[in-house]
Amino acid sequence: MKTVHVHAAPSEYILEEGILKKLEGLLVARGILRALIVTGTKSWAAIDDFWPAMVEVQTELYTYGGECSFSEIDHVTAMMEDYDAIIGVGGGKVIDLAKAVANEVHKQVIVVPTLASNCAPWTPLSVLYDDTGAFVRYDVYPVASSLLVVEPALLLQAPRDLFVAGIGDTIAKWYEADVQLGSIAAKTVPMMISYEAARQCKDILLAQSEAALAAVDAGVVNDAFIQVIETMFMYAGMVGGYGDHYGRTAGAHSIHNGLTALEAAHTKLHGIKVAYGICVQLMLEGRQSEIAALRPFYDALGLPQSLKELGIDATDAELLAVAQKATIPEESIHLMPNGEMTATRVFDAMKALENHAFMSL
Repeated sequence: MKTVHVHAAPSEYILEEGILKKLEGLLVARGILRALIVTGTKSWAAIDDFWPAMVEVQTELYTYGGECSFSEIDHVTAMMEDYDAIIGVGGGKVIDLAKAVANEVHKQVIVVPTLASNCAPWTPLSVLYDDTGAFVRYDVYPVASSLLVVEPALLLQAPRDLFVAGIGDTIAKWYEADVQLGSIAAKTVPMMISYEAARQCKDILLAQSEAALAAVDAGVVNDAFIQVIETMFMYAGMVGGYGDHYGRTAGAHSIHNGLTALEAAHTKLHGIKVAYGICVQLMLEGRQSEIAALRPFYDALGLPQSLKELGIDATDAELLAVAQKATIPEESIHLMPNGEMTATRVFDAMKALENHAFMSL
């Protein structure tokens, strides 16, 4: 029998226009009277017009240094003695930092995303980096967030490129789950839920992303925008939440992690690098036809199918360093049931992808 550990969802999730006006009552209902707000400079500026004045709940603001790193986690953990809970306000790294600290101090974490770029608001998981921004590992926590509140009008104001990156990160859920779950005939019920959630990630994003981007461009919330952000948060979070290691990362995210070996890649958004990683994974699977099928979608959103399109001009030595980092023993690329994943094999796939992308233009 295949066993998975289910980490299903936040204790409470609310998407509602004006929801932040109700935040204080939601905190008091949880016995939270003192909370540390962890945020970033841009995130706090974005939420300023939405953040409510509070009477019963005392809050203090902490602006993090830009990475969900071990030193940052230690620093914020040391501040938590006098607080009932931590509130993460921002994007993925801020939210991951808040979740990591909450796990250390065994207190509630409240999540308020300021942009839709990945499933961090939903999952009891943090992606951990060192102080230079290089990926180190994932940590999965036994307790999920107490509350996730989503203000769609706030997310609509986030930078367009971050929204596109979120779409790139989320569509990877299908390809990374499919390569693991697709060949398992006797799926458990949690695995079935994970697999269907992954399928919805692909189907909804292919159908609704352009209309959702039209909402961003117009500054007006529409149904497609709501569907896409809920897919990014909820469906994407359910893939790993129900599928456990069968539904989390595989080849695409390992390629992303490998790219952190290149300084030139540090300025590229997470989801953009993952979108490129999908294509490397598909090359490793021998599914060049699927790369071609994705070309119109990638072109419409400006997602890269090659390093050239990603804006990275790397030498063979640098590509080999990426491939080596992507295939260290701890990496999820080894979950792919497509033979041994060596640095040489990944290097060859990356080189072949450059030629494939050029030929398909």
